[in-house]
Amino acid sequence: MSVVAKGLQHETDRQKESEQVLNLNPIQQMLIGPGIDLEFETDVSCTAPEPSLYETVYVTSHKGACRAGAFSPDGQLIATGSSDASIKILDVERMLAKAHDISSNDNQEGQGHPVIRTLYDHLEEVTCLEFHPNKPILASGSRDCHVKLFDYSKTSVKKAFKTINDVEPITCISFHPLGDFLVMGTNSPVIRLYDINTVQCYVCSLPTHQHTGPVTSINYEPSARYFVSSSRDGSIKLWDAVSNKCINTFEKAHDGSQVCSVTFSRNGKYILSSGKDSLVKLWELSTSRCLIAYTGAGTTGKQEHRTQALFNHTEEYVMFPDEATTSLCAWNARNASRQQLLSLGHNGPIRSIVHSPNSAAFLTCSDDFRARFWYRKHLIGA
Repeated sequence: MSVVAKGLQHETDRQKESEQVLNLNPIQQMLIGPGIDLEFETDVSCTAPEPSLYETVYVTSHKGACRAGAFSPDGQLIATGSSDASIKILDVERMLAKAHDISSNDNQEGQGHPVIRTLYDHLEEVTCLEFHPNKPILASGSRDCHVKLFDYSKTSVKKAFKTINDVEPITCISFHPLGDFLVMGTNSPVIRLYDINTVQCYVCSLPTHQHTGPVTSINYEPSARYFVSSSRDGSIKLWDAVSNKCINTFEKAHDGSQVCSVTFSRNGKYILSSGKDSLVKLWELSTSRCLIAYTGAGTTGKQEHRTQALFNHTEEYVMFPDEATTSLCAWNARNASRQQLLSLGHNGPIRSIVHSPNSAAFLTCSDDFRARFWYRKHLIGA
């Protein structure tokens, strides 16, 4: 069955089911708010804590550089991946319980310990991680050209229950919001779409639709109408998630610099991008225009490593790690006003940063072998 037909099967229930992707109850939905929408009043006071008020409450270490991180859709778990080829899954509540003992040894799993799973099934660096939207499955991509699917509901799990084999090192992955498909970027310019049940691979039949350089980031729009990709070729591409065809290209999105990350706003109206020019941009899909440029993150204007720009859980703030100072830059998402810097405490570049989908928490992963879990200060022990 073609990917188009499979996509159309989902269309009737897509809206209802996609609204449940974040797994939020009505109180949580009220707390995180409607998200960014610049068609309405832009002078809105922020209700979420400013990112500079977060603090490290737990540190986990790998035996190599920490290169990938992810939050589960309910915000209760995080995962970290390393160049040592290992993956850890940690429990957020347990990390908060250990908040006053940051120096505790996290190398052993056990009752009450934050590290609940340690997974070993890759041969090379883990480059990307993503939790399944509605099942206890963690997907990991690696330089070994494999994507592994782990069932972490089993306490003894160490190995994947399914492997997707590719011919290029994996750079980024994103689950379809209903969980049946996985879209993937690699060191090749060609986007792959996999049916995770059959491991069937789909590729757009029009070569001119593809990037001309390695893919750096890929993400589904929350209602599953589109997905977006970025590349070392400097472009951002918008794809129809049903036909698997490119429907818009933002050429030289960062003035010719590599585009490092792309992500959608929750309402699907905007794309947030970052580039190796150290700029963060907010794009409006309906007009294909850059509405806001968030500036001042890079003192040199050029960065050596790729990292991500992201929204906080309410989409009131945009966050981006500054490579030169190893600190977190933040802006008001609506008016781009700079917020106070937060020193991230790492001894190496930040290679991955992800925010909780529903609470004031984020994760930083660094070349210093460590991942730091950050939480809003006054909530600790509350």
